[in-house]
Amino acid sequence: MTTPKVPAADATLRLLTFLASRRSPVPAARIAEQLGLPRSRTYDLLATLVEHGYVMHLEPERLYGLGPAAQELSGAYLRQEPLARIGRRVIEAMVDEVGESGHLAVLHGRDVLYVIEERARNRPSLVTDVGVRISAHLTASGRAILAELPPAQLRALFGTREDFTARTAVPGPESPKGLRELLTRVRAEGVAQETGEVTEELASVAAVVHDHAGWPVAAVALTFEESRTSPAERDRCTAAVRVAAEEIARRLGGRRPENPATGR
Repeated sequence: MTTPKVPAADATLRLLTFLASRRSPVPAARIAEQLGLPRSRTYDLLATLVEHGYVMHLEPERLYGLGPAAQELSGAYLRQEPLARIGRRVIEAMVDEVGESGHLAVLHGRDVLYVIEERARNRPSLVTDVGVRISAHLTASGRAILAELPPAQLRALFGTREDFTARTAVPGPESPKGLRELLTRVRAEGVAQETGEVTEELASVAAVVHDHAGWPVAAVALTFEESRTSPAERDRCTAAVRVAAEEIARRLGGRRPENPATGR
C-alpha cells in the first residue's frame, strides 16, 4: 500500500467510508482499531467531522455515525446519478399501469427529498415535486424508510417532541413513542401509509428500496384521492409500490437485510 500524500485527508476519508459501511453507529475505539489509527487522532478527526456535520455523536450511547452533511452529499449523488436514472422508468411504468401519481424519495436529515415525480393524467397536482422536502414522519415515503433505520439513528432524528411538525389538521405522530408505534405497524405490514397528513383529501402508500448493503436507500410511493379510491384500488396501489420498489432494488443490486431495523 502506498503512503498517502495527504495523510489527514486519507484518514478522514477512510473514517467516513468505514462509518458508511456500518449498519448502525459504532464506538470510537472500534473505529480506531479497524482503521489502525491512534485513539487520540481518531477522537480529533471525529470532533472535527462532528463540528462540520459529517459525523453524528450519540452522546448517551457514546457512538458515532454519519451526520446530516454526509447524507446531503449522498442525496446529491443519488439525485444526479444511478437512483434517479434507474428509478425513473420504473416509476413511469408504475404510474402508467395504475393511473395514479407516483414518486421516488430519499431521506435527507429529518426530511424526505423527492427525486422523481410522475403525475398521472387527470390527477391533481402534488406538493411532492422534485427537490421538495417534507418532514419524513408525515409522509408514506419517509415512514417506509424510517421503519428500516437502526433504533439509534431514529432516536437521533426524532428523539424529542420538538422534532415533530404538522402540515394539516390531520395529526401525524407527535412524539418519539408515537412514531415508534407507527413504524412497528409499517414493518409488520411491509408498506407505509398516510392519509391527509401531507395534503388534505389525498392519501399515499409507499414501499422501501434497499441497496446492495440492505440499507433503506429510498422509497417508492403512489398518491391518490382518498374519497375516490376503493379498497380494491388501494390494494392495487399497495401491490404496485411493492413491485416497483423491488424492481429498483434489483437494478441497484439491492437486497433485504437479514434483520430489518431493530436487529441492526
